[in-house]
Amino acid sequence: MRAVDTNVLVRLVARDEPKQTVAAEAFIASGAWVSCLALAEATWVLDSVYGLDAGDIATAAEMLLNHQHLTLQDADAVTQAIGQFRKHPAVGFSDCLMVELARKAGYGPLGTFDRNLGKLEGAHRI
Repeated sequence: MRAVDTNVLVRLVARDEPKQTVAAEAFIASGAWVSCLALAEATWVLDSVYGLDAGDIATAAEMLLNHQHLTLQDADAVTQAIGQFRKHPAVGFSDCLMVELARKAGYGPLGTFDRNLGKLEGAHRI
């Protein structure tokens, strides 16, 4: 199975470059794997470059998670991270994902100096 980079995910969501969108769709048509890192980077781009709000970022992550041609790494942790992010948008999707990946791996709490992240279940503010 193929894998995709952050910019392919962004094209699938933003659809702002028609030629690249068509190329991205063609590339994933036979299936593609998405790493948690590519997903986290894509949510950062959607926030910082495209100015999407937390609700739209969560919806975009869900769209990628449920896309018929994409297989997301640790999909169960991604699902949990989306839920956490919807409840705590100030934390950021990447941080929610980090907590859920640590939890899935059996490690916790996640130590952090971040005040917002430290409020999540599964994290501990140092």
